[in-house]
Amino acid sequence: MVLKVMNEDKNMERANEVILAPGGLTIDKLPGLFSRLGSKKVDYADLYFQYSRSESWSIEDGIVKLGSFNIDQGVGARTVVDEKTAFAYSDEISRAAIHSALDATSAIAGQGSTGVRPANFQKVSALYSIDDPLLGHSNSEKILILERIETYARKFDSRVTQVVANLAAVHDTILITRLDGCVVSDVRPLIRLSIQVIVESNGRKEQGSAGGGGRFSYGYFTDDVLKDYAQKAVDQAVVNIDAGAAPAGEMTVVLGSGWPGILLHEAIGHGLEGDFNRKGSSAFSGRIGERVAAKGVTVVDDGTIPDRRGSLSVDDEGTPTAETVLIDDGVLCGYMQDTLNARLMGVSPTGNGRRESYAHVPMPRMTNTYMLNGTCDREEIIASVSNGIYAANFGGGQVDIVSGKFVFSASEAYLIENGKITKPVKGATLIGNGPDVLKRVSMIGNDMSLDSGVGTCGKDGQSVPVGVGQPTLRIDGLTVGGTDLS
Repeated sequence: MVLKVMNEDKNMERANEVILAPGGLTIDKLPGLFSRLGSKKVDYADLYFQYSRSESWSIEDGIVKLGSFNIDQGVGARTVVDEKTAFAYSDEISRAAIHSALDATSAIAGQGSTGVRPANFQKVSALYSIDDPLLGHSNSEKILILERIETYARKFDSRVTQVVANLAAVHDTILITRLDGCVVSDVRPLIRLSIQVIVESNGRKEQGSAGGGGRFSYGYFTDDVLKDYAQKAVDQAVVNIDAGAAPAGEMTVVLGSGWPGILLHEAIGHGLEGDFNRKGSSAFSGRIGERVAAKGVTVVDDGTIPDRRGSLSVDDEGTPTAETVLIDDGVLCGYMQDTLNARLMGVSPTGNGRRESYAHVPMPRMTNTYMLNGTCDREEIIASVSNGIYAANFGGGQVDIVSGKFVFSASEAYLIENGKITKPVKGATLIGNGPDVLKRVSMIGNDMSLDSGVGTCGKDGQSVPVGVGQPTLRIDGLTVGGTDLS
């Protein structure tokens, strides 16, 4: 993997400029703030500083409907004793505000002594540029991106009656200091473009959507990229215009590569997060070393892929992200960990401690979660199915972490008849159990791809950007809830 030039000095420089200096704070004195804990005995404490600039633009049928800009900043203070966590935050970054937050969190601490260590500046290998995407293009240039993608969508099919496109960017500067002396900063750009279209034919209306992004500038959205997004959105809507009712029952299902990995993320990934397993509330709890999937199934969570939406140079606790193997050739070999759950489970953190903002506590979360390649060609997998469903794209879904049960709706699906993809169908819902589905994987493609950069994951009221991916998969005996009950 080729990493970008290390930018840790520039990261620290920016953190000092926008976070600390305005409040009269200095980087080298940050660990000394924990002296506020006094004679209290704690297992862990950290301060998470954030300065965030964000914008959003939207266009609907050629008219700019939204143009917003926001600046947010603050600091979150956390103290941990055994399993107990105390957390306080402030949107004011000053010594007084930090002292007040630490005083509030120290209430859970017992009598004893916690030494304050000198600053240890952690170097990080930057996975993305620190340039601010909000500054790289003028407002008129940003609107032009939206106008161009709408133009392409309408050119692809005359039946397009409505186009809504949204462009957004965030530039986060974060600074973390921990009780152990670690001081680390990260500057995180993030952009996203989405398009939704409505196609109408013979009184029937259908919707299609597409988009993407990552940790780079708006320059990523070239004409080729815009055409690709527009074409995919239109194609999805047109397919559904001509779709018939989906069959219902137990059948073979083939999942496409890329974004269909969202099913893997939701139905299996959450169950492999450390907190659920420490508490015994996951279907995978206590099963390290056991076979939980068919042979050939290897699942990883990797936060180190350059420029990806789910990637981070360090997580939100200052731990470098990693490529963590969760399931290896069908055998469960690990969970995703933050510092709290790793300490309580007697393992090392995996760089998966994530939080939505300074106003939230971190917890084990996914970054880019995907299944590795197998050996089968996509055409070979399709040809092996005499009667089934090919799910090329997914919409929403629901998952029960404890049982692993899930329900997912396919936004683009087709019949497979005698080894060939034939008619498009609408209303296909996949119903199953995550751990059980892993065992029903009978063929794994060699075409693994990651999603285009659109994923957002929710957990306990917090949302964070993520990535998903997988190769084409054949799953035997999966229940499909359809609209054709004949």
